[in-house]
Amino acid sequence: MNISLDWLRDYVQTELSAEEIGDILSDLGFPIESIETVGDDTMLDVEITSNRGDCLGHIGIARELSAATGKQLTLPSFELVESDESAETLIGVEIHEPALCNRYTARVIKDVKIGPSPDWLVKRLETIGVRSVNNVVDITNYVMMETGQPSHAFDYDKVEGQKIIVRRGVNGERLVSIDETKCDLDESMLVIADAKKPTAMAGVMGGLDSEVSETTTNVLLEVAHFEPVTVRTASRKLNLPSDASFRFERHVDTDNIAWVSDRIAQMMAELCGGTVATGIVDAWPEKREAATVGMRPSRMNALLGIEIPSDKVVEIFTSLGFRPEVKNDNLIVCTPPSWRHDLYREADLIEEAARCYGFDKIPVEPKIHIEVAKPNLREKTAQKLCGYLTGCGFYESINITFVDEKVANLFADNPAESHMSIREEVLKTTNCLRQNLVGSLVSVMGANYNAGNKPCRLFELANTFVPDANHEPGKMPDEHTKLTLVADDDFCILRGVVEGAVASICPNSVVDFKPTEKKWAAAAAEITLDGEVLGYAALLSADVAKQFDIEKQDVAAAELNFELLLEKAGDIPTAKPIPRFPAIVRDLSLIIDEPVQWNQITATVQTKAPAELEQIDFSGLYRGKPIPNGKKSVTVSMRFRDENGTLTHETVDGWEQTILTALKDDLKAELRTA
Repeated sequence: MNISLDWLRDYVQTELSAEEIGDILSDLGFPIESIETVGDDTMLDVEITSNRGDCLGHIGIARELSAATGKQLTLPSFELVESDESAETLIGVEIHEPALCNRYTARVIKDVKIGPSPDWLVKRLETIGVRSVNNVVDITNYVMMETGQPSHAFDYDKVEGQKIIVRRGVNGERLVSIDETKCDLDESMLVIADAKKPTAMAGVMGGLDSEVSETTTNVLLEVAHFEPVTVRTASRKLNLPSDASFRFERHVDTDNIAWVSDRIAQMMAELCGGTVATGIVDAWPEKREAATVGMRPSRMNALLGIEIPSDKVVEIFTSLGFRPEVKNDNLIVCTPPSWRHDLYREADLIEEAARCYGFDKIPVEPKIHIEVAKPNLREKTAQKLCGYLTGCGFYESINITFVDEKVANLFADNPAESHMSIREEVLKTTNCLRQNLVGSLVSVMGANYNAGNKPCRLFELANTFVPDANHEPGKMPDEHTKLTLVADDDFCILRGVVEGAVASICPNSVVDFKPTEKKWAAAAAEITLDGEVLGYAALLSADVAKQFDIEKQDVAAAELNFELLLEKAGDIPTAKPIPRFPAIVRDLSLIIDEPVQWNQITATVQTKAPAELEQIDFSGLYRGKPIPNGKKSVTVSMRFRDENGTLTHETVDGWEQTILTALKDDLKAELRTA
């Protein structure tokens, strides 16, 4: 926001230099980007935060300077002379979208003479970088830069039916703006229309057909309030930024609109020789009552770390126009003025008190004391798991908490409609709060495949959000932390990684895999930890993998309940002495029917094995010649050891034969010889 020093001094009588004023404004939260000399005036480029639309005019900055220096704020005084003709007989106003236009005023100024503006007006506008056009347009720009309230002047005689209608645009309508941009309108945009056609983009820019020109004699003056998001959306969609849209996007003072209209009309009468019709047509669908905001001095002092006297706080709030009332020793209630839309909670008042009291009064110690806390069990467990998976060649993936409907329908047990989601006008696609992490990681793997990053192993530790089982309305979803892995490897590789990860934090626990089903999987297993359900592991089906452009079909995924792992974590491993006697390992390559599962094989082996069977391992899987169709070759590795002596091969031969006989009887297994 460019501020003229001479102009600013019209409202606050001060002898402070531009640099001194810049220091004060910077301390108040309005940094000075630059200070430049323009003719015999000085221009200050003031940075205004997006919540302070009230300071996008000289009066707003003057109000801040007045509060900081104690100097009186002097607003322009004028006397508006009106004719006998009533504005209500000359123009009508209809608001069809009161939610998007809370107030619209129209005033008529007749018999204006279009011409150049006086030198003082041209000089002030040029000092802050605004080009002079003609006296009518210059006056609307001047008052906008004075108050922060945009306005628009129409050629009254070009408004069809002498009626203004504030409505949504119609798909297919077109408006040519003042800068000759062809604007294709749609129903998301708010337009100002006459009885036949759109004449302006509400809050953005006027139309070329109704602009004030050298032939204009009668002016229709618009001063209004438009909903910020609607203005911003239209301005971005049409690529049509303007000084007016910049201000409407940051809110304007609705209560001050009539004063602004009077101010502009008085200047047009004085500088353009116009005659002002009596009154204004003021369409104001809903007058909003001012809300009060309370602040506890004790809370303020605790938050800031310093003590600001209550009488000083009241003085600050009074100078800012907050109308403070001291209710008791620990409560000050304020009624924010109409120009401060950004004040609606206690923290806002605390910030106002702090910035005006001075952030420089908050003491800074020469030394900063940092207390280092030991990581808790959750942090240590997460670090250990992540470290283990990184060592196995997995990369950690960090994703947003939302997925699109496609991923939600593919991977969640519930349909996309059951997901808690963001409204479409906020986020149209990736708006479903995810119920598992597999979909996100498969999507990331697809992106890596498209970029040529192969092989690809990923994991993520994050929260999931599953809806309440009873689907009670208004109840928040259940939130659980999950550890999920995805790898373009064989299932047995992923199983080994899962077992190793669990063993790294739960060394005494037993992990088991049992067959189950997942709609997106070619094969799946339920994972249990000491009998409790830990999660699942699965192979991605070829059809699902294809939807993510993953060429390789062997994509394995696992999702584990981190909270259960946390409960089991921290066990001290049981110490065992180093075996005194050697082990004997025997491998059986079995030809079995395709449906036979690994857990059936191990169960059969364990029923016939002696106590000396120390461990059973899966060693390999083969399909193809010379294995018949419908069969597969599974290699089982068995390790035997006697803690009291050295085993003989003859003894192990007998055990092996007994186990093989049981496998033949129970599973119709055959020993593969070639």
